[in-house]
Amino acid sequence: MTPTLALHTLGQSLWLDNITRHLLRSGTLARYIADLSVTGLTSNPTIFENAIGSGDSYDASIRVLDAAGLSGEALFFELALEDLTQAADLFRPIHDATEGADGWVSLEVSPLLADNTAHTIEAANRLSKKAARSNLFIKIPGTPEGVRAIEEVIFDGVPVNVTLLFSREHYLAAAEAYMRGIERRLEAGLDPKVASVASIFVSRWDVAASKEMPSPFHNRLGIAIATRIYKAYSELLASDRWKRLAAAGAQPQRLLWASTGTKDPAASDTLYVEALAAAATINTLPEKTLLAFADHGKVLHAMPMDGGYAEDVIAEFRREGLDDNALATRLQREGVDSFSNSWHALLTRIREKCATPVLGAPA
Repeated sequence: MTPTLALHTLGQSLWLDNITRHLLRSGTLARYIADLSVTGLTSNPTIFENAIGSGDSYDASIRVLDAAGLSGEALFFELALEDLTQAADLFRPIHDATEGADGWVSLEVSPLLADNTAHTIEAANRLSKKAARSNLFIKIPGTPEGVRAIEEVIFDGVPVNVTLLFSREHYLAAAEAYMRGIERRLEAGLDPKVASVASIFVSRWDVAASKEMPSPFHNRLGIAIATRIYKAYSELLASDRWKRLAAAGAQPQRLLWASTGTKDPAASDTLYVEALAAAATINTLPEKTLLAFADHGKVLHAMPMDGGYAEDVIAEFRREGLDDNALATRLQREGVDSFSNSWHALLTRIREKCATPVLGAPA
């Protein structure tokens, strides 16, 4: 059994954290679906910045959209939806076969809206309607303002990928918003089956901790935080409140491990994939990490539902002076800022491509 199939058999979904025109048009994504058990895909502003900024695969579409009078964010979302609707169609058989549990792709609202609840709600509804795909998540950051938007967007029936979650408290706030949205739908006589995932960013914990802690502490904190969150997730799914919603037809907001590419060259390139193997969860992998795991990864054991030694590990870091609550807040804000920087760079690159003359075109 291949490593990727072993994870799939365990009950974990493997999604690809990447999207490019070449990936779609070369048949590479279709091959990953067929051969590597990939059952979904995520994107973010940095991924699109890299895809559109490198090479010329988007240039023709940019020129067509520019000539049609589109610019800025409107032009970008047309480009993104060209890719993501094609990817959604590739995953649609998986989506149908799993009754909506799997086979998803994700499109993020502008990160510039991270602190604006009303505009996030409007953008999420507009983008979901424009995509017109039942297996496309709208990504909303789990900031305090984003969490308030999530309840409303779920109530509106829009599937949501809650992104930039770092701590147990972040996760529980997102889960609470999701459940309130579902409960309000039930009260209004609406279908409670609205999908959502909660994306936990893992490796960024270790990047931050490595700057503050000695080497024996490196590459341990992210996994401990994730294990703590997995316990909270397991407890929530076993709660009476969730059981009532499930009995009414709701489906779980699945836990998704994000930022799972190894950043430390001294560590295993499959570190986070192997450590985060867990049933009823998702791991979205950078392409390099997916290929590494498919080549030499191992499924050694499943994550403990009771939290294992997570609290002991976190306590060690606290004794060394690390404040995990403060760091979670900082990491979320840095994540928003990083995606905002990518967003600005992406729009600048599109403007440059619009202004670049086509070679061979008449002057």
